Amino acid sequence: MSAEQLGDRALDILGRLIAFDTTSRLSNLALIEWVEAYLADLGVASRRVPNAEGTKSNLLATIGPALPGGVVLSGHTDVVPVDGQPWTSDPFALTLRGDRLYGRGTCDMKGFLALALAAAPDILAAQPKRPVHLAFSYDEEVGCIGAPAMIEVIARELPRPALVVVGEPTNMEAVTGHKGISTFIVTVSGKEAHSSQTQLGASAVMAAVQLMGSLSRLAEKLEREADPASPFTPKGATLTIGQVNGGTAVNILARECVFVFDLRCAGAMDPEAVLSDFFAEAQALDATLKARFPEAGVRVERRSHTPGLNPEPGGVAETFARRLAGDNGPPRAVAFAAEAGQFQQAGFSTVICGPGSIDQAHQPDEFVEVSQMQRGAAFMSRLAEWAATAE
Repeated sequence: MSAEQLGDRALDILGRLIAFDTTSRLSNLALIEWVEAYLADLGVASRRVPNAEGTKSNLLATIGPALPGGVVLSGHTDVVPVDGQPWTSDPFALTLRGDRLYGRGTCDMKGFLALALAAAPDILAAQPKRPVHLAFSYDEEVGCIGAPAMIEVIARELPRPALVVVGEPTNMEAVTGHKGISTFIVTVSGKEAHSSQTQLGASAVMAAVQLMGSLSRLAEKLEREADPASPFTPKGATLTIGQVNGGTAVNILARECVFVFDLRCAGAMDPEAVLSDFFAEAQALDATLKARFPEAGVRVERRSHTPGLNPEPGGVAETFARRLAGDNGPPRAVAFAAEAGQFQQAGFSTVICGPGSIDQAHQPDEFVEVSQMQRGAAFMSRLAEWAATAE
């Protein structure tokens, strides 16, 4: 089948995938069930790797023979929320306007999933001599939480794949580096009292503001110390506070304040070392609060840690992706984090290459250009040809 026909099939599948609201706070099982049924109709078996609660799941499937030397096509099924965003069309209905396909997840990253699934019939028809593994994850958008268990199964139980392609949006160009991300939840507990009687209580919000101020100053320091030769944009490590919740009324000293922040580092920079002074300050504040009120204090929890992707000059994955994408451009690195670093940490040669631009990700009216899906279809068509050849 031609790349054009594969692309048409991918658009139909994309519409089905977009219709599933897989915002990270929700289950992705309805989408997983649909993919399982689609693959089963093709005679392709799949396997779930669920979370502990059974409410979400990764999905693994192998198209072709159970032999080493295959390629893993990896992508996440979850999407970010649309709450409060001014969408001009239904975010969970694929909408074509001009040369753009709108919908939550079109570029980040159900477009790639649709292309991988659309390629399955062509790979099978080519009588593959090398396998193509599908690895679809959950909870990437909240710290790459779901993929590690799936990667462990791949490393332990599958014939060793030669490489991994993670289909995050890169305009169908090979990307060989990304920053790592660590996320932290800080819970400050205080003592409630009337706001006119500050001697009788301790405001968790006021204490949290001290810690957030320290993080803000650290973010400015990291920006000043950025290496001008860094391939990333922004060049240095970045720190942002993304959520703050606390207090019940303006005239009550707040009993609790919770905030969440992320730190994105490149290369060998150790997040724990970067935050060492902050951790010490939080510990000291914890002791101060507890000295006044035993129930008060500060707790810092690391919610997630995703390693960065380090470039592999001349690596198998980059060479493969460039050949299939027709990419002769310069080396590239991206500031966003992805599951690619987790695959690399497990010992797999890994590259990022997928349709769409990160500039459209997480935005209202998220879209992927039709031309990007067409380029992706050409990539997958060449992949089917590759699978049909012996090493």
